[in-house]
Amino acid sequence: MPRKRRVCFVTGTRAEFGLMESTLVSIRNHPKLQLQIVVTGMHLDRRHGWSIRSIDFPIDATVPWATGMGSAVETARSTGRAISLLADAFDRLKSDVVLVVGDRVEAFAAASAGHISGKIVAHVHGGDRAMGQVDDALRHAITKLSHIHFAATRQSAQRIRKLGENSERIFQVGAPGIDGVARAGSGSRHGLETRATGHFALLVLHPVNGDDVEYRRAELVLGAIKAIPFSRIVIVHPNNDPGSRGIARCWDQHAHDERLVIHRNLDRQQFLGLLREAGVLVGNSSSGIIEAASFGTPVIDIGPRQMGRERSGNVTNVPYRKDAIVQALSRIWNNGRPKRFRGTNVYGGDGAGRKIAKVLSSVDMTDSLRRKLIAY
Repeated sequence: MPRKRRVCFVTGTRAEFGLMESTLVSIRNHPKLQLQIVVTGMHLDRRHGWSIRSIDFPIDATVPWATGMGSAVETARSTGRAISLLADAFDRLKSDVVLVVGDRVEAFAAASAGHISGKIVAHVHGGDRAMGQVDDALRHAITKLSHIHFAATRQSAQRIRKLGENSERIFQVGAPGIDGVARAGSGSRHGLETRATGHFALLVLHPVNGDDVEYRRAELVLGAIKAIPFSRIVIVHPNNDPGSRGIARCWDQHAHDERLVIHRNLDRQQFLGLLREAGVLVGNSSSGIIEAASFGTPVIDIGPRQMGRERSGNVTNVPYRKDAIVQALSRIWNNGRPKRFRGTNVYGGDGAGRKIAKVLSSVDMTDSLRRKLIAY
């Protein structure tokens, strides 16, 4: 019997792991594939909830990632160290394919280590656009390091081709984070009473600039939400990008406010439960761009972090101005009868995970797949 193809998924954050869970199940259950998981980044940081504990798959390796994410220089140093350690892990595990998603530094480190050490690199969500901090540049750099591209939308697939990638390498599969999402999230509401459904705001704010700037932005956003009579404001702590300490400091200073429910970490099912029931998602999380439309949850996307991303009709973008945020929230609040979005999700529906597993099991892993030449 032929040896199963070893697919090694590298995960650095709770959010990206949750997006890929259906894909990981499909790989694990495929008769021709063997799933490997390497955990690094924010998962190992106790200050961000130590989310490695919520990973319910066997973990094949952990790669330390320095917890000091206070500056861009520290992030660059951590990325460099991780590239070396990830290469060692892939060699020890005898991985055939390195699977990464998105645009974060952990995915860039894994793609770099995998490509240079001769592994096949498969990238999910290439071709998207999102300004972030260094996100847009890293996403396209990962595309050039990857041998197989799993695009979420037609526009994303077109951008990958414009980057000089051969069409034979590109597979438009949809967004894995949408798989089963409409059936998910019916669990705990974390102490929110049933009568609060649709009457609480969910706040997820990630950094784009330094700590001081992000602290002031967090204060501004929270003040704007408080101006609307939501029964509760449920806050999820930010990722570990530079600037996250400023946001976390703001949330910690308001922890005594009885109107707030603050979580340092949530697993995917818990978060989806809140996203389904919330009257609005406020902040700049990609979950507002990708998953929220499947629930019909309105989204107030603030600032430039998600600039350039395709979005459904449930998303309203506003600047970091209190009056603009309050005005947008007032329209959604609708005098106590919160509005819902009725429409389709531009990122598709079920099936992306199964499609990804099928391609990974059947693609011809020849030398011509490894050796890349720009298509023009």
